[in-house]
Amino acid sequence: MRFYIAALTTMAASASAFSTVAPITPFVSTLPAEWSTPVDEGATIPSVVFKTRTRIESEDENPFDWKDLTTEDLFKGKRCVIFSLPGAFTPTCSSSHLPGFEKAYEEMKSLGVDEIYCLSANDAFVMRQWGLKQGLTEDKTLGSLGFEKVKLLPDGACQFTRGMGMSCVWDSERGFGERSWRYSAVFNDMKVEKMFIEDGGVTQNFGPDPFEVTDSDTMLEYLKSC
Repeated sequence: MRFYIAALTTMAASASAFSTVAPITPFVSTLPAEWSTPVDEGATIPSVVFKTRTRIESEDENPFDWKDLTTEDLFKGKRCVIFSLPGAFTPTCSSSHLPGFEKAYEEMKSLGVDEIYCLSANDAFVMRQWGLKQGLTEDKTLGSLGFEKVKLLPDGACQFTRGMGMSCVWDSERGFGERSWRYSAVFNDMKVEKMFIEDGGVTQNFGPDPFEVTDSDTMLEYLKSC
């Protein structure tokens, strides 16, 4: 009997130890200063590898395979427009930001732009599903990167975003992890020709979601003025 009681006591003590939960430490939205200090116009854009998905010949419902693309693959020797936003499927990004550039795609291309990219700190799978949900027309050519007009560029690990000095976190505000501050830019042969940044710079855990200067109309005005 004493052995039985001792065993029960030991089991209770063990259960108590395992049931002890460490206190939850609040997430601290502190990033290295250089990740949140925007690069200057005239600067060289960061050299990174984007983990993209390219269309292949397959009967699978997801007929894509991985394809690494570098900054140089996309932007070297080209003049491109890029706009970056906090997240796929989020309200302003879905209702205004992406639709505006999609609508202005052909006009921007007629103004000396080789390609238009939408960048977000999401993975390639999320970006494709967002594009489909937005009604973008898929480019079903083998080797394509997804859509016929605006190309959705995944920066899931925030490598490009950090290099641009546009990284931010909305932790207690929206429950987001590391994302991109909203900006738009013209890249000319790997250099920042022009950049528009909401609210003038990056603010961590910011309450508002400003959308005043990175819209397609502002970019069109700039391109027409060149």
